[in-house]
Amino acid sequence: MSLKVELKPGERLIIGQCIITNSEQRTRLFIDGKAPILREKDILTIATADTPAKRIYLAVQLMYLEDDTARLRDEYFRLVNEIIQAAPSMITLINGINNEILTGALYKALKAARKLIQYEQDLLANVPSGSAGIPTGGPQNGSPA
Repeated sequence: MSLKVELKPGERLIIGQCIITNSEQRTRLFIDGKAPILREKDILTIATADTPAKRIYLAVQLMYLEDDTARLRDEYFRLVNEIIQAAPSMITLINGINNEILTGALYKALKAARKLIQYEQDLLANVPSGSAGIPTGGPQNGSPA
């Protein structure tokens, strides 16, 4: 069964090691075979991977596109350890990504990493603005004002 992909005008798509850019018209492609495929909206770059969860997604994305988990394994686990240290509540999502990687389901690992990014955004949205609850001004070093 073919994968059907509809591209908007100017939209890009990665198939294997190739970047395909659509022309000015909407296009429908039917793709057969086994090659990594990512739509532009699902692609992160080094510049856009600006949070810990996005860096994990980027590592998984590279594993998927290059079909090479071994080359990125150390970097991936370094990133995973850092995020778990900072937010232990992410362990369940991380385990989901790990399970998909271990079974070779790298596209599913990417989908699981998207959930990690969303969870991270939800956590950050609930952090109070300011300097983490540290009062500004007022008494210093416990002395009265």
